[in-house]
Amino acid sequence: MDKKETIKYFSRMENLEMVITKEEIQTKITDIATVINNDYADKDPIFIGVLNGSFMFMADLLRKIKLNCEVDFIKISSYADATRTSGTVRLIKDISADINGRHVIIVEDIVDTGLTVRFLKRRMQDSGTLSVEFISLLFKETEASVGVKIKYVGFNIPNKYVVGYGLDYAQKLRSLESIYTMRELPPE
Repeated sequence: MDKKETIKYFSRMENLEMVITKEEIQTKITDIATVINNDYADKDPIFIGVLNGSFMFMADLLRKIKLNCEVDFIKISSYADATRTSGTVRLIKDISADINGRHVIIVEDIVDTGLTVRFLKRRMQDSGTLSVEFISLLFKETEASVGVKIKYVGFNIPNKYVVGYGLDYAQKLRSLESIYTMRELPPE
């Protein structure tokens, strides 16, 4: 099956299995926002979303944040193809905000290898931040993610490829409201 056929295969709902419903996602976002509102009262944090995957999560989260905050985005890539990491992180779009002396909260869709987290933590700390914390809707429990500290986690998930709610397969399936695993490809 070539890449186009594979994308078409996974674009059909019968080849996806729902693992987290849209209702579960929204409940978890409310819970996380409540904790952040308490933790950052009077701190005026800046939320930095990691594009492209975090955009839906960040938008829904910020609707529930009751803080005086700022928002910015950064785009990085660590993927060699649709499903495998390259092992290196490339900065594609940097933030425009001055984060020196600020409390920074980085919003991720998923943490699976910890590469992005390590890269961003170092980059933000080198910019003179007061603090850097991470929020991730999903945390994938893998050997590579051992030792990665995420303060706010929505769901711990097994090491399976997931799509929906901002997460993609070859830039497709981001708009699904729930989160799905992809069934195995049929034998050729």
